[in-house]
Amino acid sequence: MRDALAVLVAGPTASGKSALALALAERLGGVVINADSMQLYAGLAVLTAQPAPQERARASHRLYGVRDPALAGNLAEWRGLALAEMAAARDAGRLPILCGGTGLYLRGLIEGIVDIPPIPPEARAAARALLAEIGPAALHARLTAADPETAARLRPTDSQRIARAWEVRQGTGRGLAAWQAAAGEGLAGDAASWRFAALRLDPPRDALRAAIGRRWQAMLAAGAMEEVRALLARRLDPALPAMRAHGVPELSAVLRGEAGLEEAGRRACLAIGQYTKRQATWFRHQALADPSETHTIHARVTDIEQFSERESEEIFSFVRRRVDATGQGA
Repeated sequence: MRDALAVLVAGPTASGKSALALALAERLGGVVINADSMQLYAGLAVLTAQPAPQERARASHRLYGVRDPALAGNLAEWRGLALAEMAAARDAGRLPILCGGTGLYLRGLIEGIVDIPPIPPEARAAARALLAEIGPAALHARLTAADPETAARLRPTDSQRIARAWEVRQGTGRGLAAWQAAAGEGLAGDAASWRFAALRLDPPRDALRAAIGRRWQAMLAAGAMEEVRALLARRLDPALPAMRAHGVPELSAVLRGEAGLEEAGRRACLAIGQYTKRQATWFRHQALADPSETHTIHARVTDIEQFSERESEEIFSFVRRRVDATGQGA
């Protein structure tokens, strides 16, 4: 049985992930599944830039605004929900499209959740060098000899997972399957039967900075202050993740009379800009799929029509070829 395909649309805040995911869902018969830790929360639709009602009417969107902000979400809970939504989409003949900028959520989805000790940098570098030297099939053969249980769960062409398994075995002296079994997880849990392809957005920094400023003003016009006022009225613990969402602390200070709106905007945009820089760096250095299964777009997406016909077809063809290989989707 062929692996099912899930598409990852990943990149920094304000890069246009939602617009791209929507275009893919409309064109290829997909379901957009939230992979952003903050967009899980109800009551923060504006501040976390959740898809608007008119966008949700164009394609199915799942796991947006589903968690009460009084409760702290976590990777394990989201992962279980996401896998269930992926399976439901697959069973309905739809393409799961995971959209978000929380890299740790996406990596946790693919690799599973397990408390593995930090891998020495030299072990990680050696694994990547060996992969480049001998290729994934040969490295898989070496892994089979050293850690047959883990190797049996990996496709010989899945270079990123093979390299990860090799570095864990070499860096800790214990196989990845053994670590995950001890934690009550299989290799990537239910995700082991999924094949992942990634569309990574990596727009220029100046384009992101300008977009962040425009988004802030649009959020204020759309009711961001009212969202924060409603959160404060509930007297929630300031340490909760929802209370630390971008814009919430800054607008809370305005409502308490501790800051002006202009200063709050400056602080919020600065914090968001610093966050997007960290996100972009993370996505550049942490592969979510094999290089051959990753397509990078060096532009901010506002609408698929912004691309030339050739560029647009290149994006859709990248996904369509992988859909066709699994016999999946509409």
